[in-house]
Amino acid sequence: MISNTITSKSWIRRHGAPLVAFALALTLSVSTVHANEDAHKVGVVSFGLFGDQGVFQSEAIGAAKVVADRFEVGPIEVRYNSKKGGSATAETLARSLQVAAGRLDAENDVLFLILTSHGSPDGLAIKAGRLVQTLTPSRLAEMLGKTGVRHKVVIISACYSGVFIPRLANPDVLVITAADADHPSFGCEDKAKWTYFGDAFFNVALRRAESLKDAFASARALVRRRELREHFEPSNPLMAGGENVQPLLVARP
Repeated sequence: MISNTITSKSWIRRHGAPLVAFALALTLSVSTVHANEDAHKVGVVSFGLFGDQGVFQSEAIGAAKVVADRFEVGPIEVRYNSKKGGSATAETLARSLQVAAGRLDAENDVLFLILTSHGSPDGLAIKAGRLVQTLTPSRLAEMLGKTGVRHKVVIISACYSGVFIPRLANPDVLVITAADADHPSFGCEDKAKWTYFGDAFFNVALRRAESLKDAFASARALVRRRELREHFEPSNPLMAGGENVQPLLVARP
């Protein structure tokens, strides 16, 4: 018995540390597999619609990059307009959504749409050189419905962007807007990299939040403090729908 005890202790001393290391590695490997299984692919379409101010181009590019850094990303398409023209039109948006949808699993992946522009109670302004259009809530709802992708996130950085919520938000479509339907948002300077909402949501909150819900709560508070500090009437960012979408979005650490 003594001999067996000594032999067992000797074996543990020789092999215990490697065995523990192997067990930890196996646990981490299994955890990683489970995390990958839980991470649904995200297809990103990001459009800067108003070409007369460079902030919308900068925000469309920056927002797509932040989303790509935080989630398991599939197809990404970024388009924007300038004072001379551009390809971020209503027709191109419809095609881009279809292309992205074709590269996603319609039931399990998430189509992530980012739109940044000036807005009005009628919808979003599109300005590409001499081309002028308005993207209405009904037109965008039609485009999204034709994609065939069940789960979608729509983030709109624009004045009065809350007008899109009644037409778009439902349990399968999460909608986040920079303002409610009755107020402007701020920060559309030509040389700026972000609008107030884009900076708070994408550039600050989403980089570190564990979920879109947490990112929105943090961004809303940041925007409110900034607006009050600068004596602006609050824009009241909104978040609606998406009960079936949020569990699918597993952010990278």
